[in-house]
Amino acid sequence: MPKGLKELLPYIIVILAVILIRVFIATPVRVTGTSMNPTLNNKEIMILVKVTKYFTSYKRFQIAVIKTGDSYLIKRIIGLPKEKIKCVDGIIYINNKALKDNYGKGITSDFEEVTLLDDEYFVMGDNREVSQDSRIIGPIKEANIKGYTNLVIYPLNKIRKAK
Repeated sequence: MPKGLKELLPYIIVILAVILIRVFIATPVRVTGTSMNPTLNNKEIMILVKVTKYFTSYKRFQIAVIKTGDSYLIKRIIGLPKEKIKCVDGIIYINNKALKDNYGKGITSDFEEVTLLDDEYFVMGDNREVSQDSRIIGPIKEANIKGYTNLVIYPLNKIRKAK
């Protein structure tokens, strides 16, 4: 191996490792807007844990990054596949049982019952009065969920785990 290439090899390995991690495992994502206030703030940067076909296990109340058209949304998973979800008098019901929701802020507008398919999720922003979420855009297909996030890494003085 030529001497110059041998000296560059550690740098090449680091660059390849970073590229592989960003493509397959995790990447930064920026919060845009106020729909997740007070949990997340506009312009914060989080780490998106990418999901592959081998790992697709989402839980209720996880924060997910969703692809819609040309943009990405950051929302909270409220309804899981095969569930029935509705909101009556500001109370969310999952399969006719009231949901204890510690995340939603503001008035949650009522919506008719939605039955989710095997590959659908119902997502909502924490700031219910301004969020453009499944109440408006409908259920989200699992294929459109790019991963989940819960680690705010910027601004540096506000590094934290988002709940």
